[in-house]
Amino acid sequence: MKLFFRRIHLYLGLVSGLFLVVVCLTGTILVFEEEFEHALNHERYFVAAAATPRLSLAQLTEAVRAARPKAKINGIKVYADPTRTVEIGLAGSGRPGGPQGGGGEGRKGMRGEQGGADRTPRSEGREGGGEQRGEHQAGGGQGERTSNGLVAGGGPNAKGGRGGKGGDRGPTLFLNPYTGAILGEYDSHKSFFHFIEEIHRGLVAGRVGKLIMGINSIIFLFILGTGIVLWWPAAKQAFSQRLSIKWGSSWKRMNHDFHIVLGFYASVFLFIMAATGVGMSFDWVGKTINTLTHSPQQRPEPPTSAAAAPGTAAFGADAALALARQQDASAASYTVQLPKGPTGSIQVGILRPGAITERATDDVYLDQYSGQVLRQQAYAEKPVGQRIRGLFKPVHTGAIFGLPTKILAFIMVILGATFPITGTIMWLNRTRKSKKKGQPRVASAA
Repeated sequence: MKLFFRRIHLYLGLVSGLFLVVVCLTGTILVFEEEFEHALNHERYFVAAAATPRLSLAQLTEAVRAARPKAKINGIKVYADPTRTVEIGLAGSGRPGGPQGGGGEGRKGMRGEQGGADRTPRSEGREGGGEQRGEHQAGGGQGERTSNGLVAGGGPNAKGGRGGKGGDRGPTLFLNPYTGAILGEYDSHKSFFHFIEEIHRGLVAGRVGKLIMGINSIIFLFILGTGIVLWWPAAKQAFSQRLSIKWGSSWKRMNHDFHIVLGFYASVFLFIMAATGVGMSFDWVGKTINTLTHSPQQRPEPPTSAAAAPGTAAFGADAALALARQQDASAASYTVQLPKGPTGSIQVGILRPGAITERATDDVYLDQYSGQVLRQQAYAEKPVGQRIRGLFKPVHTGAIFGLPTKILAFIMVILGATFPITGTIMWLNRTRKSKKKGQPRVASAA
């Protein structure tokens, strides 16, 4: 039986080995994307805390409109940390040289990473799958969410999603909350990390590449499973030998131990990473989770604002932020998504201290004219399937518990990149040994 598993393990490893090396090496970079961004562009994300009061959101948005007259503002993210900049997300019209309409119809949606909710009322089954749609869906809202938690392509009632309407995103601007100065901008599609992510997710080969990498993740699960079967010793006394590396032995033995011993220790973590990778690659995973957890397959439409009486003043972003602070003054951040159209609603995402991930927001929908609460939902009240899918990416990248799990994920993917190499070397050594055994002996001359 072990011979059968050994052949499966070998052949699958030889077929997918190069892909696994690419995935793991690019994964080591993506694990610390946020830390790299903050370190390399510190002035974009942080300012010196001032004694003067912070500017209102209205003043900050006016500063943006003064600098970008044709810009369409989608959302604003405010941190409780007094040293953090305020982040303002723009639609495609805010991009220099971009289209001049409202949000437009983009070919791609925003790449969701942190932040709270995706506001798109699309099928829940699709959220857990294709093109890592699951990473946008943690909080339940409108439009596709950017790396800073802002929604691209519109507010409530906007049709988001990859390849859908409302996905024409512009850059995110970073403003000094005390002076209103624009300190920088970030366009994820032009970033180095976006290119690395495209390699990681689909070899920069579009849908075909993403399908290949999704299948490769499934293959990796079988490789890990058969690896555990092959590792399991027949005798109890052999366990200790399989749990330690024989340092100082021959290089062949060292290579063998690196593959077998380290492979055992890393297998559980790599299995979880591969499983969440499958979950972010295929729609059927999200649908299955929804079915098993009795969660709705369809996300409810966002609430709409009532028609305003003539001369009614809009309920602005500052008022929405003030209301959110009344609900939780200790929140780590607040994300205000502005309405798109006269019937759209304002959504505020509240990230409470100690939230399990940056996606775990409480969401409040407000009438854009009266400020009446149209709907509110705490993170704990959201469907189980939605919360599980919202954990896929933070678990996959190691961000689930902050820096400690990121370091652990980094170590695991480094080891994962070595296993196809050490495994291939083991196979070559065995092949050469078998050939030598099969050679006829030549009698030596007397």
